[in-house]
Amino acid sequence: MAQGDVPARNPKGKRTGFTTGACSAAAAKAATRLLVTEKMLTEIETILPNKLHAAFSLARCELIGTHAVCGVIKDAGDDPDCTHGAELIAEVELKEEPGVTIFGGSGVATVTKSGLGLEVGDSAINPIPRRNIIEMVEAELAASSVRGAVVTISVPRGEEMARETINARLGLLGGISILGTTGIVRPYSTAAFKASVIQAIDVAQARGLDRVVLTTGGKSETYSMQLMGDLPEEAFVQMGDFVGTAVKHCARRKLPIAIIVGMIGKLSKMADGKMQTHAAGSEVNMTLLARLASEIGASSEVCEQILAANTARHVLEICKASGVAGLTTMICQRVVEHTQHHAGGSLIVYAFLIDFNGTPLGHYPPEAAAILGGLRDE
Repeated sequence: MAQGDVPARNPKGKRTGFTTGACSAAAAKAATRLLVTEKMLTEIETILPNKLHAAFSLARCELIGTHAVCGVIKDAGDDPDCTHGAELIAEVELKEEPGVTIFGGSGVATVTKSGLGLEVGDSAINPIPRRNIIEMVEAELAASSVRGAVVTISVPRGEEMARETINARLGLLGGISILGTTGIVRPYSTAAFKASVIQAIDVAQARGLDRVVLTTGGKSETYSMQLMGDLPEEAFVQMGDFVGTAVKHCARRKLPIAIIVGMIGKLSKMADGKMQTHAAGSEVNMTLLARLASEIGASSEVCEQILAANTARHVLEICKASGVAGLTTMICQRVVEHTQHHAGGSLIVYAFLIDFNGTPLGHYPPEAAAILGGLRDE
């Protein structure tokens, strides 16, 4: 697949696009090749985090002294993403010391609050895109005697784009984040995506399965497959943010059991009764999380910290530091209650909360532990 001029988006379409991370890695790879070969490029082939190959057209390719600068225009597909059409620019300079160092330049946010999985003060370039950039640069350096490079990623108008997000509220200041766990953007708010969820549940039902595993994204699905490897592939359904659609259709198709697997951010929204969990339509209710923590014995001081927490992930960090255990179980219990009610009461729901490495942290009901052979709660 190649990315040339950015096509117009179809609000009802299902065309996939590329993440800011994938575009940044492609631009960095191109700039490194330019430095190594001194040959101008119009296109670069790269490997996405999901290991698929993709070709990107270059919006710019310049050699400026000892620096190379290349840019890629982001095509977000049919996803209504504010960074659709943004230029991701990589400036690369070679260095004698081995290793690839990455900085965020103009238009890339700086992390100012904890709870985001990034160090305060760092540029908001998430771990998987950062690793993808490093791998792509190292692949080009392998053809030369040089083993080190400094990469700076910048986004013209990035600060302006960030005003359409909740970055500032999260403590991501000065621009957008460089994101993407697979490299691919899939439309989230379209009838096509809903249809794909319904179709996947239909396939499971047609195969005679007695349960489906509803996951909130690619990472949670990968971890679920590792945890429940005895289930066939058709049992795993990426529902994305369409929780309500998924559980209602499971009930409509008379599937006995739905197993919901997700991380604390999405599950906290479900615990608050949100059946559509996209960031643009719902936020984590810190008051709810503080109340649940209080019910399991958290001190008023800890509850105040939770109320002021930056993200749901930050809440986990607070609970761990203060020795408060059981919040993840409380969240899972609320998820089960809300989703079963939304489905009409005929569907049995199990809920598992996993961390960002796929480790199960909480589950409900208690008998759900048998699915994974025993779990711990935090």
